[in-house]
Amino acid sequence: MNNRHFFWLISLLLAVPWLIMGCGRQMNNPAAAQATENEPATVPDAAARQDGLFRIVTTTTQATDLTKILTQGVSDLEITPLMGAGVDPHLYQPTEADIAAMNRADMVIYSGLHLEGQFDAVFAALREQGVRVYSLGQPVKEAGFIIGAFEATGALLGADDPHFWFDPRNWEVTTLDLAAALAAMDPDNGEVYEGNAAAYTAQLQLLYTWANEGMRTVPEGQRYLVTSHDAFQYFGAAFGWRMAAIQGISTEAEAGVGDIQGTVNFVIDNQIPVLFVESSISPNTIQAVQSAIAARGGQVRLGVRELYSDAMGEPGTFGGTYIGMIAANVLTILQSYQCAGVAVTIPAWPASLTPVPPVQMSSVTC
Repeated sequence: MNNRHFFWLISLLLAVPWLIMGCGRQMNNPAAAQATENEPATVPDAAARQDGLFRIVTTTTQATDLTKILTQGVSDLEITPLMGAGVDPHLYQPTEADIAAMNRADMVIYSGLHLEGQFDAVFAALREQGVRVYSLGQPVKEAGFIIGAFEATGALLGADDPHFWFDPRNWEVTTLDLAAALAAMDPDNGEVYEGNAAAYTAQLQLLYTWANEGMRTVPEGQRYLVTSHDAFQYFGAAFGWRMAAIQGISTEAEAGVGDIQGTVNFVIDNQIPVLFVESSISPNTIQAVQSAIAARGGQVRLGVRELYSDAMGEPGTFGGTYIGMIAANVLTILQSYQCAGVAVTIPAWPASLTPVPPVQMSSVTC
């Protein structure tokens, strides 16, 4: 977090007196300071909930989708999402309304691994108040499935890549752990959370099998995914693809001329036929790479549609669900490579996997 963001956030915290009261207790509570990522500093009292509601705040669209799936069939529950479709969580700054909603919550569910980089101070204060602040990435990290973050140059950073959800097997780990956390917070509905998790992980396994079969039909030497920023390392590792991005894992810093030129050289040297624009990132850098390749006498296509990276699509749409987001990306990549003349096989959609891709996504005109 740079100084400008830091002082902005402190000013915002000062505007919320009850949150600062929680911060004031931190200095005198060593046990709270030692609480691990997904452990509450204090044990919430379910009987003290306002109006008897179990209030949950979610940050990213992925967090909201999973929380709604796991809480299906539970009454007396309120879910407040903070980020909408197409919002970049790397850059999103919590508003006063966001902080007020989190302060009222019994549980805040966020992606973690510093994806929501502007929230760190807020999360620390909330934990101190006894709000259960839950990181979806933490159980994946504890299981040893987190990838190190890389610069666009390929240099390894001293940080975790936060885009863990792009491997459906990681999302299974998260699903089961979050269900257990919800059951601990709300034991009366524990069987509902765990039953929903069991049904959903079966769906995730179908999704992974379908996607893996299709993605590996592209010849190994042509399995390159070139995007604006480095959000797809887990996706590539899951399905046997290699990644190339103009920027690193975060979108906070703008891509420079050297970043663009390096990508141009990489695309030309490896004869990569397609570049992909992301739904939550400006297309400018990818278009600049395409133009630079054309200026050197080369030709490269853009994907047949945008890829979902840090955010899902609009609620109520296929891409507005986790399963739809992953499937839409797989279909977009395979169809784009088909349009570039690469031999690709797109497997039939599993009969019991929902939601079903819309008809307009099943085929494209190149």
